[in-house]
Amino acid sequence: MNRKKVVVKKSAVDSLKSFHLWIYRNQIKKTPKYLEEGEIVDIYSPDGKFLGVGYINLKSVISIRMLSFEDVKIDKNFFLKKISTAVEKRKNILCSTDAYRIIHSEADGLPGLIADFYNGYISVQINTAGMERLRSFIVEALIDVISPKGIFEKSDEKSRKKEGLDTKHDVIYGEVPDRVLIHENDIRFSVDIKSSQKTGFYLDQRKNRKTVSEYVREGFKVLDLFSNTGGFGIYAAKKGAEFVKFVDISDFALKQVEENCNLNSVKNYQTVKENAFDFLKREKEKNSTYDLIILDPPSFAKSKKEKEGALRGFKYLLVSALKLVSNRGFVAVFSCSHHVGMEDLKKLTFEASVDTKTPVEIVEHLYQDLDHPYVINVPNSLYLKGFLFRKALSYF
Repeated sequence: MNRKKVVVKKSAVDSLKSFHLWIYRNQIKKTPKYLEEGEIVDIYSPDGKFLGVGYINLKSVISIRMLSFEDVKIDKNFFLKKISTAVEKRKNILCSTDAYRIIHSEADGLPGLIADFYNGYISVQINTAGMERLRSFIVEALIDVISPKGIFEKSDEKSRKKEGLDTKHDVIYGEVPDRVLIHENDIRFSVDIKSSQKTGFYLDQRKNRKTVSEYVREGFKVLDLFSNTGGFGIYAAKKGAEFVKFVDISDFALKQVEENCNLNSVKNYQTVKENAFDFLKREKEKNSTYDLIILDPPSFAKSKKEKEGALRGFKYLLVSALKLVSNRGFVAVFSCSHHVGMEDLKKLTFEASVDTKTPVEIVEHLYQDLDHPYVINVPNSLYLKGFLFRKALSYF
């Protein structure tokens, strides 16, 4: 197919044999003299064996991202097959929602591409130089497979900057309204695709919102910390919670909370615009009590060097939650950072349990929903993890 050849070192060969999709700059042995950023290349082992097809950008530490382990043409038909397969394996989700993730980057074999569907509209992130070069194929294939009313691009600024690309935030097909109404398990949400964080809404927490709400009893007082658009708290209110307090530092987020509460006839709630750590300190001084506390912070550790600070932050949240939650009450804690894993959260919860002299019982392990698939060969595809635990004083 007249693609240029790149030879990689043995360490990359071993990685590709396990179906990992990344090749780092220091794993490349030989490249042609002239390569454009994001150019499609054939990958070969040192002994001349064909390994697959990927795109290359030597500006990035992750210099090659694999698209196929077979000798295939990367064209519109390639994307039609990939997107059709992704949609097909998500069909079971459609009975409970009209909003779901279509493409989850590496986990769907399309590294650098994320696409979410919101009741007729698509929000897309094209985050790498390789996917940027394939933009027309991507958009055309999404239109052919999904038939959306409009597509809005919300590509990630930091990711594109690393790739030497400008950021794009604009309608790239059809028309996209300022608000899109979606439903999820008989609850409605108003999504601002254009201005909200990420692609518009945290679809990955769909299953967890429902699971956590199953433990809510009538009369519960609920604290939804880092509430964003209020999903966990609204689910709790619909299950009979007496009162929900939503805390977030963002005015924009809290306006969305109010809109979503109104959509679902949630009346007994309060929004608080405050730093979560300052809020918790004040609540402890007031001896406040809640029956369910949600700890769903943004990523505290976007790199390994930030992990230590992230763990300190989680420890403070967990100690504070155990001091504020009622006996036999519940706390749900999540990490959306690849660098803070399930075992880290468990270790911190154990330490918080000892520090507060409070036994803890884990009742549910919680992960991203099925439209954000976890491919075991691609470790970074598992990024959201957490658990629901109970304060268990009466057991001892």
